[in-house]
Amino acid sequence: MDPAHRELLRKQRQHLSRQVLVSDAVVQFLYQEDILTASHVEEIECEATNQRKTLRLLDVLPTRGPRAFPALLAALEADFPWVRTGLLEQLEAHRETGPSSEDDWHIPAALLGRVPSDRELSRLASLLGPESESLLLQLGLSVGALFRCRADHPHSTHGQVLAGLVTWRQSVGKAATVGRLLDSLQAAEIHPSVLGEVFQ
Repeated sequence: MDPAHRELLRKQRQHLSRQVLVSDAVVQFLYQEDILTASHVEEIECEATNQRKTLRLLDVLPTRGPRAFPALLAALEADFPWVRTGLLEQLEAHRETGPSSEDDWHIPAALLGRVPSDRELSRLASLLGPESESLLLQLGLSVGALFRCRADHPHSTHGQVLAGLVTWRQSVGKAATVGRLLDSLQAAEIHPSVLGEVFQ
């Protein structure tokens, strides 16, 4: 997915979760367009509330390639035209003003050399979702370690991501700094403003 589209969906996450009902029509359209797999549809439908279904969809979409965002806009056109219009307006405003400045996500220098706490890693894990796999690989976790995290927490994406982050921190000790996280986020093409939300 285009980084601008990914950033827009992340910034609009809470708004979208309140506005969009992840109806059968939206999910089935995305399935029909080969954006979602049968497994994704099942994952989304298993969520208890509509808000959680929408958040799960927003976790999955950034991992589904360049066609995911246009397909989402098409899926919203019939039942949620105001949401689609709002997303397009936000995207146009982003193009006109350029990407967010560093001030939007600046981490104080004093924090960069610090090892993040369990609470901070948990907050980061809740913001990342499935795209965290590329971050964990950038941090140096092996494929085997990622598999163990998934196996230990089969029903919780948050649990899998948090386990991976804690494994990284334990394996590198004092080198597991906020600065290293920031570098790895950028290398994994995840907008570093995520860290700004963790430490705000």
